[in-house]
Amino acid sequence: MMRSSLVNHFGMVGIKMRLSSGRVRPLVDMFVAFVIAIGGLLLVGVDRDCAAGDARELPNIVVIYGDDIGYGDFGCYGGTGVDTANIDALADGGMRFTSAYCTAATCTPSRYSLLTGQYAFRNQAAKILPGNAPLIIDTDRPNLVGFLRSAGYRTGLVGKWHLGLGHADQPLDWNGKIAPGPAEVGFDESFNMAATADRVPSVYIRDGRVVDLDPSDPIGVNYQSKIGNEPTGRSHPELLKVQADDQHSCTIVNGVSRIGYMTGGKAARFKDEDMADTYLNEAIGFVRRNKDQPFFLYYAPNENHVPRVIHPRFAGSSGLGPRGDALMVFDWCVGRFVETLRSEGLEQNTLIILSSDNGPVLFDGYWDGAINRSGDHQAAGPWRGGKYSRWEGGTRMPLITYWPGTITPGVSDALISQVDLFRSIAAMIKTPFPDDAEMDGQDVSAALLGHTDQGREFVIQEALTQLAVRQGDWKYLPPGSITERAGIDQWKSITVDEPGWLFNLADDPGEKDNVAADHPDKVAQLRRIIADVAPEKVIGTEGLNKKQLGF
Repeated sequence: MMRSSLVNHFGMVGIKMRLSSGRVRPLVDMFVAFVIAIGGLLLVGVDRDCAAGDARELPNIVVIYGDDIGYGDFGCYGGTGVDTANIDALADGGMRFTSAYCTAATCTPSRYSLLTGQYAFRNQAAKILPGNAPLIIDTDRPNLVGFLRSAGYRTGLVGKWHLGLGHADQPLDWNGKIAPGPAEVGFDESFNMAATADRVPSVYIRDGRVVDLDPSDPIGVNYQSKIGNEPTGRSHPELLKVQADDQHSCTIVNGVSRIGYMTGGKAARFKDEDMADTYLNEAIGFVRRNKDQPFFLYYAPNENHVPRVIHPRFAGSSGLGPRGDALMVFDWCVGRFVETLRSEGLEQNTLIILSSDNGPVLFDGYWDGAINRSGDHQAAGPWRGGKYSRWEGGTRMPLITYWPGTITPGVSDALISQVDLFRSIAAMIKTPFPDDAEMDGQDVSAALLGHTDQGREFVIQEALTQLAVRQGDWKYLPPGSITERAGIDQWKSITVDEPGWLFNLADDPGEKDNVAADHPDKVAQLRRIIADVAPEKVIGTEGLNKKQLGF
């Protein structure tokens, strides 16, 4: 409109001048051309201002992704013995979902699916990774992070990564620039550990470089054989703060033995007790640095993953031992983070999505008393099983969406998978979903925002590459096996025979009564869903596969 009015006005002047004197026509034409050029520049400036205005209207998006936190761990989901007042407040002010799922019962696959929109079993490398594994996300394909950056977001990672670093065809040098990694996936800023707190290297990495690394003390990492002369949990158990099983009895860092061996990097090694505070401060710092532009933050604390080495100010706070105390730490961090959004005036324009990567586990390598001190607390709620297993407790997750003024508070039973977040967020910000992106996710944005109780038709659940499917009240587990922790330093594997197992979750949330023989048509129907999604997964393998467990 501005350009049109300028041209019309000055064009008419030029016409009148040309009629009165032919001698001034060249000057008039030059003047008109000059005005049009200036108008074009002004228009470009207006367009840029409009684009900036559009960007400022984009909601900030924060994914708070807990670790090994189960459906029943928060008070708002019926959890007892632990005060999760801050998370409960998010649920009271947002939408709490009762049929939400991570894609897999272990960490790396779920994180992969959340960020890529693809089921992890489609990528053979998407399993529990060692700390020196190469990057498993294809940087040539669209993912949630790169998509949001292209849409105008400042993107940040704080916390657990566990999706690999470096190239598959060359060893990773921890003492220089570590790439490819979060930056190549799309993160503008990153502060993370390589894998998990119980896996070496036990250091933080900022924007691809180890924090506080002394060049004269280079880091070495090996998962096959011992390197260096540092004490291990096997050779020096008297140095440990908490006793560990054999898998977790390699190099000792901060009084805790880890999976894998490392040497060097002594000045860079993290202190477990300070990890929650460190990640929280980094998350708050990211928000404050980027508060004047739309941002996406993937905030992935360590809690409730092992080792559960609690800061003294939280030790004993729950009465349920270190696992309960770690939940208190997680809740406190969530509260402080939300307070920051509020104090910075960002709460009304920020969508928070809070969930966990897989179901709960009590003993997971360290004798921290989680089993005998759990009391009446049911970490998986009414569901059977937890981390590693195809039982419902392995993948049914707490999920809370919070966006004051946009989401009307409530409780929803909409069926949702974390693989849906990429496509759903694209719909929320009204940006076209990339044509070449992975297609496993669905747009459930209306359900996430509380506009409908209708989610997806069925949900695929994975545990150690074997699948299950839930549709309505029915859950089907194809033939194969179910692996789960069986107590302190024990595993068990249960064989699932043909034609598979069928449960009605409304009548049997504990998955105790297999009714496959009574409903052959339902078995056939759900088996066809598995066959359509992943025909190679209609029948799984039997027995305990420790390679799938990260051994």
